[in-house]
Amino acid sequence: MKAKSAVPRRENAAARRERALRIAQRLQEVYPDATCELDFHNPWQLLIATILSAQCTDKMVNQVTPALFEQFPDPAALARAPQRKVESLIRRTGFYSQKAKAIRACARVVTERFHGDVPRTMEDLVSLQGVGRKTASVVLGTAFGQPAVFVDTHVKRLTFRLGLTKHEDPIEIERDIRTLLPPEQWTQFCHRLIHHGRRICFARKPQCDVCPLADLCPQIGV
Repeated sequence: MKAKSAVPRRENAAARRERALRIAQRLQEVYPDATCELDFHNPWQLLIATILSAQCTDKMVNQVTPALFEQFPDPAALARAPQRKVESLIRRTGFYSQKAKAIRACARVVTERFHGDVPRTMEDLVSLQGVGRKTASVVLGTAFGQPAVFVDTHVKRLTFRLGLTKHEDPIEIERDIRTLLPPEQWTQFCHRLIHHGRRICFARKPQCDVCPLADLCPQIGV
């Protein structure tokens, strides 16, 4: 049996912002230490791990990256790495040929254009091979502490179910989150949504009966 929601069918913008703040607070209480579940020690490692996480679980990426970073510890080393060697190291992440090409090309640009340092702006990050807006936002928010909204499959699903967006386009969803919450909450809100999506609000058979957000959620699409 689904838990009952107290959210009205019609909600104005002010009420939605208030509810979003309450959702963010509730998530903070439930997941106070939520953070990126990819293992990394510096921005470069997070950047590469996030690229590899496309169509792959964080758990699998975390199994692969230690050997990759041990053999090729920095952008210059990875830029010089043979394609087949990189493929063999990341094979279990899937799409390994394309990913190997992408991270090697990314390493070359970081080495040559940015002198080995991961860039700190959205514009520069998305200019790198294999880096889209979501990956760039993860790096900006998690590695550099900048206010950032990253929309993965969990954030997309949960913001729709929670009635915080009507959009499917990640850029529009990002704009909605930016409108609803203050910048200092953006990064952690996304991490906590991802945690919640992986533990309770599953794509199939979400556990609404034990969900701590049940009274704040209209359960759209469930």
